[in-house]
Amino acid sequence: MAVREIIEGIYEVGAIHWDRTVFDELVHIPDGTSYNSYLIKDEKTVLIDTVDPEKKDVLFENLEILGIDRIDYIISNHAEQDHSGSIPFVLEKYPEAKVITNPKCKDFLIDLLHIPEDKFIEVSDGEEFKIGKKTLKFIYTPWVHWPETMTTYLIEDKILFSGDFFGSHRAASHLFVKDEYKVIEDAKRYYAEIMMPFRTQIQNNLKKLENLEIRYIAPTHGPVYNNPEIIINAYKEWVSPKCSNKVLIPYVSMHGSTKVMVDYVVDRLTEAGIEVIPINLTKMDIGVLTMNLIDATTIVFASPYVLAGYHPAIVYAVYLVNALRPKTRFIGIMGSYGWGGKGPDQLKSMLYALNVEYLKTVMIKGLPREDDFRLLDELVEEIKKRH
Repeated sequence: MAVREIIEGIYEVGAIHWDRTVFDELVHIPDGTSYNSYLIKDEKTVLIDTVDPEKKDVLFENLEILGIDRIDYIISNHAEQDHSGSIPFVLEKYPEAKVITNPKCKDFLIDLLHIPEDKFIEVSDGEEFKIGKKTLKFIYTPWVHWPETMTTYLIEDKILFSGDFFGSHRAASHLFVKDEYKVIEDAKRYYAEIMMPFRTQIQNNLKKLENLEIRYIAPTHGPVYNNPEIIINAYKEWVSPKCSNKVLIPYVSMHGSTKVMVDYVVDRLTEAGIEVIPINLTKMDIGVLTMNLIDATTIVFASPYVLAGYHPAIVYAVYLVNALRPKTRFIGIMGSYGWGGKGPDQLKSMLYALNVEYLKTVMIKGLPREDDFRLLDELVEEIKKRH
């Protein structure tokens, strides 16, 4: 437990989850995470978001450290349980509290947590709410990363409590960003794994924040930004339509033939001055793939056939790419087979959400021969022309 002060009268009272390694039973988080909950002490006492129910005792211990015997308002920026799941427990301990949120989030909270309808105060987009000397402004920022998400702006102190927006899965004892490069890398992974499909909506949300003077960005995961421009500018780059001169090669190789092909293409692209990132899907964290999807121009999937179809690790990677809908422009497929299989159309049919151009497919029988390397040269030349 630890209470950390942002400025006088405003505290982070949430919980650090040092050893959590998987989120939503899907996302690997190598640096742990935090569930940030913020307390504002004014004429009214306001709690902004709560914590994962697993860590509710930490929240209550922190509130006790501050001597909090009354909470007037609980603001819910996002209904997902890692932030809202402890609201029922807070309401039980502080029965006078009301939950402030938008109508869509209210509906989620009723469905997910069975919070009584009479405990809510609904706020509209742009609405201001006095809590004494300070004023809160509620700004709808949907689809970061659920449809009901919003942010809360403390006008007098210029603090944006951003919910999952601008967050990062990172456990750290320091409150503010200490290593900007590392935090942006964590935030990039976080964006890639849950925000990327909503680029257009995020562009709109960034525009809604342009006229705010922001001194601090306080997200619900990761450290507080006391230099907000670094994360705002990173988001602007990530959601822009611009791609990098980068090729990703997610691959699986069972008996070495596909690996020979991957190594050859990697060498030829490197010689051409194109950044290329081979990703061995059976050995590397899938987060490496998702992070690099943000700005890659080309993806080349490489796999052998297994039981007349592609290797399951490649099938999963293709499914993930389709779900995340990156701004990738070109897709290639290569690999090897022993006696046959369903072929590349199987993978192409899974990429229905992407608006891409398909490059030359290179599927060879067995270990590559001289003629096969010429086919790979043609694939490399095709990539070079498009980069």
